[in-house]
Amino acid sequence: MTNPRADYDNPWKEALSIYFESFMAFFFPEIDRNIDWERGYEFLDTEFQQVARDAEIGSREADKLVKVWRQDGEETWVLIHVEVQSQAQSVFAERMYVYNYRIFDMYRRKVVSLAVLADDEESWRPTEYNYEIWGCRVLLQFPVAKLLDYQLSKLEQSTNPFAVIVAAHRTTQQTVQNPEGRYQGKLSIAKSLYQRGYSRQDILELFRLIDWMMTLPDSFQIGFKQQVRRFEEESTMPYVTSIERLARKEGMEEGILQTSRETLLEVLQVRFEDVPRELVETINQIDSVSVLKTLLRQGITIASVEEFQGWLDQLLSLEQEQQF
Repeated sequence: MTNPRADYDNPWKEALSIYFESFMAFFFPEIDRNIDWERGYEFLDTEFQQVARDAEIGSREADKLVKVWRQDGEETWVLIHVEVQSQAQSVFAERMYVYNYRIFDMYRRKVVSLAVLADDEESWRPTEYNYEIWGCRVLLQFPVAKLLDYQLSKLEQSTNPFAVIVAAHRTTQQTVQNPEGRYQGKLSIAKSLYQRGYSRQDILELFRLIDWMMTLPDSFQIGFKQQVRRFEEESTMPYVTSIERLARKEGMEEGILQTSRETLLEVLQVRFEDVPRELVETINQIDSVSVLKTLLRQGITIASVEEFQGWLDQLLSLEQEQQF
């Protein structure tokens, strides 16, 4: 028996959205100390989508562009790229460079590009993109954090939410063919949430994220939920019966997903009238709200249903390549 395919990108994207300040403190503490957090921060999702679309090299779910202010008062944009599967170094470094210069070109903002390498190849550590021709040199160097550098034993001692995310990620990677090992690791991480001094809300959020990432076969998942319920009853901390809250939230998210599919199909039917059955079936199998939103924007502006089909095929092909 093997585990279902793990979803890394979406939980990372969600974690970045909820715990951005904790992310910076955990992975890039020197930069964190130079950000004026009292002024807040702003996610620039619309701006980044424009850059990613124009760059024509694809984007990952976990890419984020964030506006912050430095301690000296200057506005700075931070581009975060979480890379789950290692690529050829030139491709990854080129992506970092293209995004950086495209953001500057389009918005004339200083950009700090940061990378989190979440793959399992110890030697793969790209830190720059460069080329030189006839004395003209282009160079982008970027700070990198590698998840393999974080020891699981030390992660257990940290109260930063990203210690939990990294522990869940690494345990998931180590147990691809081992449902029992993943089950035990997931249960251990879930129980540890109660011992780190987190608020009720943080326990609920982190439980949801690790449950999302650490996929299990149905029989193991049922056992996991039973063990969490028993643990809560014994420790008189009924947070994750939250298992029930989680089930309700999952139901709501499935409703949002279905609504997104229906909205996209309605737009295509209004614009082109005849939507091929194969295209309808493909759209109904998409399980990412962000992908459906991207498709909706294309559906509103694209010239023909054939062109939309081609664009969708290209997008799904890219998504599949990035999962392997």
